[in-house]
Amino acid sequence: MRTATISRSTGETKILISLDLDGTGKGTIATGVGFLDHMLTLFARHGRFDLDVSCKGDTQVDDHHSVEDIGIALGTAFEKALGEKRGITRYGSTILPMDESLILTAVDLSGRGLLVYDLDIPTEKVGTFDTELTEEFFRAFAHNARCTLHIRQLSGSNSHHIIEGAFKSAARSLRAAVRMDPDAGEEIPSTKGVL
Repeated sequence: MRTATISRSTGETKILISLDLDGTGKGTIATGVGFLDHMLTLFARHGRFDLDVSCKGDTQVDDHHSVEDIGIALGTAFEKALGEKRGITRYGSTILPMDESLILTAVDLSGRGLLVYDLDIPTEKVGTFDTELTEEFFRAFAHNARCTLHIRQLSGSNSHHIIEGAFKSAARSLRAAVRMDPDAGEEIPSTKGVL
């Protein structure tokens, strides 16, 4: 079973995440940040990951700590669930349309955490959500999942659509990358022999 449970507790947040990479896209998301709940629900569904996320954070300050720490914990869950990464496909990419928005993501489960982020989100807020936190979430995720993640906006003018497209596209790219390659057996997909 490629699963992980991560508990993260700081002076700012208390987070519990459980992840099953080979799920059906179901789960319960309760982050205390409504827009992020929506995005993670979509992420789980489009990635076919079973995902439960619970967060109690200092949202009376703002949503920054909760969003970043959930990215850290979710990335850590992916890294743990993948283990040695034997037999995985390793790479995945998706170009996803979300109405007028078109988002490209590509991921390499390389063992090296890097985010290349090129979204031009036109508003500072979607509802009460600070749109700049989108980059904070994905940076925290990529560094802790130890993956290279590219997110690029090819078109788009609606902030909600751009961000939603990014989460859906990233989930589908990750779904492809974590998939077991039937031709690989127990191989680690690297000439170095380790990822």
